[in-house]
Amino acid sequence: MLTFIGLGLYDERSITVEGREALRAADRVYAEFYTSKLIGTTIEDLESYHDIEIETRDRAGVEQHPDDMLEAAESENVAFLTAGDTMISTTHVDLRLRAHDRGIETRVINGVTAQTATSALTGLQNYRFGPATTLPFPYAHGADGLPASVTETIDDNRADGLHTVVYLDIKAERGEFMTADVGAELLATDYPDLVGVVVARAGSPEPLVEAGTMSELATREFGDPLHLLVVPGECHLLEADALVELAGADRDALEIA
Repeated sequence: MLTFIGLGLYDERSITVEGREALRAADRVYAEFYTSKLIGTTIEDLESYHDIEIETRDRAGVEQHPDDMLEAAESENVAFLTAGDTMISTTHVDLRLRAHDRGIETRVINGVTAQTATSALTGLQNYRFGPATTLPFPYAHGADGLPASVTETIDDNRADGLHTVVYLDIKAERGEFMTADVGAELLATDYPDLVGVVVARAGSPEPLVEAGTMSELATREFGDPLHLLVVPGECHLLEADALVELAGADRDALEIA
């Protein structure tokens, strides 16, 4: 059995009760933290809190060399841990399909995602979000200016009146986490007057939600990661009220349907 468990968004306590029970019942526990990371805890604290030992895998260990994990799952109860929800990344879907190819039973125990937390914290309705995009560090994509994957997603969503979640690049192996001011500065090259909403440390005891134009957000500090940005589309009246009250948005700068 291979059980995929989402750990939630912040620390060792963010896991669901169902996930905690499955984790403690596992014979072996593997984890990856290159797609995302729990900022509020360490691997050592996870091990201590759940009374387990964790073998952490890098990208190659999950995507290219997972055979030992799969072999273990053929005869043992193996847990595979990720931050957030366990099936957001295609990496994890691929691993699950590989397990099925070998006749291994799998189970998914979901965790809270940044997407759902963002909707809850901003007051923007979940069904009003279009496709998300990821803003990479400039050195990671090598092109001048913003990647087309970012601008096209934002422009297409705005044309349809939809909100856009902009995930900010993570290079966990290098200890690099793009902050919202850096992300806003990059976006301000094409969208200086576009309203953005920063969501910082979602899932923590003290998350931050703050709105402004991209040019304004680029000059502010938002504290420890993880951060993301939201580009609101057309807002219903209740959504506009929420952004004004919860994020300090300028109502006159919002597009209200």
